[in-house]
Amino acid sequence: MDVRCTSLEEVREHIDGIDRELVRLLARRGNLVAQAAAFKKTTDDVRAPARVEQVIAKVRSLAEETGASAHVVGRVYRAMIDAFVEEELRMHAELVKQSP
Repeated sequence: MDVRCTSLEEVREHIDGIDRELVRLLARRGNLVAQAAAFKKTTDDVRAPARVEQVIAKVRSLAEETGASAHVVGRVYRAMIDAFVEEELRMHAELVKQSP
């Protein structure tokens, strides 16, 4: 749904609402990333560069379908995935320490 704003304040209010939604979605994604760490046996499994490229290609395609900038979406996803991989590596290391 496109919104036509009549002021900068209104634009910012809508952006704030989107940010709240995005953070909720990031929390859900993070929960799944945490679960994934338990299924991966090595740090290479966590890094999974082929999977990263698969996800980037998928979201760039989705961006094009929806009228978003594929360039921006690709960069945002790459940064997000890098941060999640870093977090998952930390979780994975803790799980390895706890394993018999």
